[in-house]
Order: sequence, then C-alpha cells, then structure tokens
Amino acid sequence: MTQRYVLAIDQGTTSTRCILFDQRARLAGVAQREHQQHYPRPGWVEQDAVEIWRNLERIVPAALRNSGISVDQLAAVGIANQRETTVVWDRRTGAPIGRAIVWQDVRTEELVRELAEDGGAERVRELCGLHLATYFAAPRLRWLLDNVSGLRGRAERGEVLFGTMETWLIWNLTGGADGGEHVTDVTNAGRTLLMNIDTLAWDGELLRFFGIPGAMLPRIEPSTGSFGTARKVVPGIRIAAALGDQHAALFGQTCFAPGETECTYGTGGFLMMNTGREPVRSRHGLLTTIGYQVGPEPVYALEGPIAVTGALVQWVRDNIGLIGSAPEIETLARTVADNGGCYLVPAFSGLYAPHWRSDARGLLIGLTSYITKGHIARAVLEATAWQTRDVVEAMNADAGLRAESLRVAGGMTSDNLLMQIVSDVLDIPVQRPIISETVSLGAAYAAGLAVGYWPDLEGLRSNWRVAAQWVPKMDAELREEEYENWRRAVELTFGWFRSRRR
Repeated sequence: MTQRYVLAIDQGTTSTRCILFDQRARLAGVAQREHQQHYPRPGWVEQDAVEIWRNLERIVPAALRNSGISVDQLAAVGIANQRETTVVWDRRTGAPIGRAIVWQDVRTEELVRELAEDGGAERVRELCGLHLATYFAAPRLRWLLDNVSGLRGRAERGEVLFGTMETWLIWNLTGGADGGEHVTDVTNAGRTLLMNIDTLAWDGELLRFFGIPGAMLPRIEPSTGSFGTARKVVPGIRIAAALGDQHAALFGQTCFAPGETECTYGTGGFLMMNTGREPVRSRHGLLTTIGYQVGPEPVYALEGPIAVTGALVQWVRDNIGLIGSAPEIETLARTVADNGGCYLVPAFSGLYAPHWRSDARGLLIGLTSYITKGHIARAVLEATAWQTRDVVEAMNADAGLRAESLRVAGGMTSDNLLMQIVSDVLDIPVQRPIISETVSLGAAYAAGLAVGYWPDLEGLRSNWRVAAQWVPKMDAELREEEYENWRRAVELTFGWFRSRRR
C-alpha cells in the first residue's frame, strides 16, 4: 500500500514553511523560505504578498522532491497563517493593490482612537469579542479604503478582494483570477473585528461601523472542511483545513479540553486557553476568540497576545550588539544569579494583552553601577516570563479555571534558562513536546481529520509526548516581590508616546 502524507503550509510573519507529516505525526519532509520585511515609515510594517506566493510555489515542490514524495501521495493540504495581516487584490488580474499591511503595523492608531469614541470600543468587543486595536485587520482595511485612490468604489463594485494570508494563498492555489476560491475560516475571520463571535458570520453592524463593503469579503467556513481543490502547485489535492497560526498551535498541542493552555514563543508570544463550547467574555484584557471549529460547533478560547518576545532578543543582537547570536543570550544571562534589580519592558510599539496600551514605550529601569551585561541579558529573558505571567493571571481570572501546566513551542523554547524562569514565575510545570512544529502540525491534524487520515481527536492526543519539562523552583515570597517590581515597571511605560500632529 502506498504511504500517504498530509502537507502543512505554515505562512508565518518572517517565512513560509512547508512540512510533510506521516500518520504518526513524524516529519517526512520540510522546506522553508524567508520573505522581506518593509518598514517605509516608523511604525509601518509591510510585506509583498506576491513574493510570499512565489515562495510557496518554490518550497512545496522542494519539500516533495527532497523527501521523495509525489503529489499523488498527498491526502490533503492544511494551511496555517500569520493572522490579521491584510491583503487587498484585484479580482480580475490577481495583482495586489499594494503591499500587505502586517499585524505589527500601527499606522491606524489615530483612526482606532477616533473609532473608539462614544462607546465604539465597547460595542465592538460585545459583538466580536476583541479589543478595538491596531492589531486587527479591520482598521487596516479601512485605512486602505480611505487612503488608496478609487479603492472604495472598486470595493463596493466587487472589483477588489480582501483576505488575510490564508485567503490569498488559497485563492491562488485554487486558480487565482481563473475561478480561485475566495474563502477564509472562522479563526481568521474572527481576527478581523468584522465577524460576530456568536453567529460566526460577517456582522452588518460591524461592517457599517468600520465602513467595509461586504462585497470584498471572503466566505467563512469551519476550520476543517472544503476550501477547494488545488489547481496549482499540488494540482488535484484538496485543501481541507485553514487556521490562524496560534489556533493551529492550540490544535497541534492537542489542547482539546477546557483549561488546557499553550504558548507559542516566536517574534511575539501568544497564549491561548481552551474554554469549551461557550465564549468567555474577558473582563481582564484578553481576547475572546474561536479556538477552532471541527464540525458544526466551535470551541472557544481566551487569548493573550504579547507583542515582543523573540523580537527582544533580536533587538539586543542587531540593534544594541549585546550578543552576536540569539543563543548567546542564555549563556550571558547565566553569568549572573539574578537581574540585579534591573527590569526591561519591551513596549516597542505599545503593549498588547492584558494592558492594551498603544501609548506605552519600552523601558529599561533599575540601572546602577552594579549592573553588567549579564544582568541586562537576564532582564531580557525575564521580560518574556513576566509578560507570560500577566496573561496567565488574566486567563485564570476570566475563565474560572487554573492552568495546571503550560505547553510551549516556538524557537525560544530551546532556551532552557528561559523555560525555567517561565515555570518559576508561573508556579506551574512548563512542557515542551517532542514535535516542536506545533503550528504546522495543527494545520496537518485539522486537514487529516477532514479527510479521515486521522480518525478522531483522541487519536491525535496519543501522538503528543513530552520532550522536556521544567518545574518551579523559585521561593514563593521572592516570586511575588519580583512580580510587584515588574508591574511597577510596566506602569511607568504608560502614556509615553503621543502621536505627532502634522
């Protein structure tokens, strides 16, 4: 019998990756390619959607070729993607109207402030479960409609299409201008500020509030199902799943029961807790979101995005020159026993959950003549741990559940000292699975379930194994004293940035 595989496409913030998985969730092939980041103005972050599509055209054949697997051995394709990044393109030609605006971009700050007036922010949160913030797609789409000449008229006539990255890739894979599927899933639609969290449909009131023509929006599907059949790259293969990357990570970590929590540490940090079949309305600065939808009913989640985690290590490497490579941060931090009273809050473009302060800016405090490079390196790692604690505290309070452990993945989890610090400040075990590519694995699992490649959720659980575990060792009194110092440092970042009037 011919061995079959599931192809996962992980379209991330800095690169696009293709991984082939076999039935035991083992990696059978991989290929990856980075794409360029564009920073045309302070606070603006853009990407070339065509470059990302061309990269996908290259890496999928490379992964198949390098592993000796043919297209006809593929059971299905699943896609995970960087969320909120906004693409608008011409329906007839397939050409984007400009570069994609990335989730990190804060050009819409003034627009968001204006929209939040007169109770707008609260009404948005009631309808879609999310904060009215620059983080999400709708303000970016509104900005494009307001600032690109003639775009609004074209959108109202249905001549241009909107999508996040999975929508853009699926449209191209399934034919593009020649009948491509214009589709998204509930996890990505739920990150636009335009989908109703209860009905799982585009909300008319939200569309009117943001001034978004419905004609440019994709149809919404469950996370698993039919997103069309590929006509390019892997012709004839069904695209059977699509999820936002952090939702895919929740699924890949098999967090299928309420209270189960995972965090992916990459450029930023993204914590998600399964809250079951009913949405939990956050009172502590978190996002109420769809965890995933397999079948007719969704599973909800609470999410706490952290804007800067791995990006802080990159910053001290590239901008400050404190280290020569990312792994050196752990070596340097181990030269000291503690932070020496030094704290670093990486609010480079504001703070996300649970504070949601776009006016915050980064701060390094507690400096004395005693402080060395080692103490600063330690403060860099602790910044990720304390930000994690902020979010987990909010999750426990909102959900009425207590995270008993934290499942982790992402590049930063190779830093053993960081993982120990996270366990210490949370006072719970931190677990890293054998299969670290949890975003890709979640996309593969969802696609495989849709086509019967894997039979059920419990079967997926049996594939999950712990590769490493860290347990708390920190004195309880010291933990709370340090957390209070961290919170004081965070408060000092508030109100620093004021937009310049032109």
